[in-house]
Amino acid sequence: MNVRNLRKVEWWIPICAIILCGIGLIALFSASYDSGLDEFKKQAIWMGVSIGIMIATMLIDYKILIKLSPILYGIAIISIIAVLFTKPISGARSWFVIGNDLFSFQPAEMAKVFVILFLAYVIFTIQKNNRNEINKFPKLLIILATIAVPVLLIIIEPDYGTATAYIVAFLVMIFVAGIDKKYIITAFAVIIIAVPLIYNFVLPQHAKSRIDTFLHPESDPKGAGYNILQSKLAIGAGEITGMGVLNGNQTQLGYLYPKTTDFIFSVIGEEMGFVVACSVIILNVVIITKAIQVAKGVKDDAGAYVAAGIAGVFLFHTLENIGMTMGLLPITGVPLLFVSYGGSSMMTSFLCLGVLLNISSQRKNGMFNK
Repeated sequence: MNVRNLRKVEWWIPICAIILCGIGLIALFSASYDSGLDEFKKQAIWMGVSIGIMIATMLIDYKILIKLSPILYGIAIISIIAVLFTKPISGARSWFVIGNDLFSFQPAEMAKVFVILFLAYVIFTIQKNNRNEINKFPKLLIILATIAVPVLLIIIEPDYGTATAYIVAFLVMIFVAGIDKKYIITAFAVIIIAVPLIYNFVLPQHAKSRIDTFLHPESDPKGAGYNILQSKLAIGAGEITGMGVLNGNQTQLGYLYPKTTDFIFSVIGEEMGFVVACSVIILNVVIITKAIQVAKGVKDDAGAYVAAGIAGVFLFHTLENIGMTMGLLPITGVPLLFVSYGGSSMMTSFLCLGVLLNISSQRKNGMFNK
């Protein structure tokens, strides 16, 4: 990457991400204080490693990654299949654990980037001679099969939140690619018919319980509805400026769980208040908006599809995590990117940023010459 291209890089994206990491580290310091700051220390290390990954990826031409995407996709599928043979953790086979819990890795997280790259490759190849080829049903089936394989494997784990992130990325990508409205209408009709059938005949009991809890948390305040009610109490208690780091009642007395991952936004709301909580939302909106701008400004369609897919992942994680902590969406275990504790999530998020920054460096216009 030359100096001219560096001027085109959308630097506000990593700036916002690093600020989010800083807020997350403060929240993790408080949330893990009673357990010896173990998660705080690990997250600080993951942050440093992840920023290095972002810088290294930013220097690689995204077109090379797209060309390599069939191999990367194959690696992703093999890793997701392999994890299905591991020992369940919290009821799901989603993690490779190395050593005596020294290091754990979630392949479905890292696979997001590889699947998005390969989806872009498939869509771009289909549209190479005619952009409207995507609307021919046999070609659309190929694209659907590409996303269906990882999604179904992740559902088997089961990890419905991560599977949904893949689906959202896919939907954003095919929308940008120019999918015909008739397919969109058909998809909505299928979803409306399928949702009650899936709820009644497919979903396991724990998944149904999460949906029921979302709809009526007060019906079981000491059981299934406990986490949502405590989260809402924590956010409300913070008011404008928060109760102060290490001073949140719900956070410090152990009422929030898991407070370092799923409910980290509740910790922020309680201890840092409305102002910082809103800042987290604004920073995420800036990242998503800038990612969309990158997709609109890039020179080729494949790059636009990759940027759009990454924007879709960021959008879903932001809406779902913050929504579930406020009782607006069901609890799915989806982390708040750059903020929640987790090495796999942190590395994947910054890997996405690295790809996004390289795409932005090859736009028609840069942030300094618009």
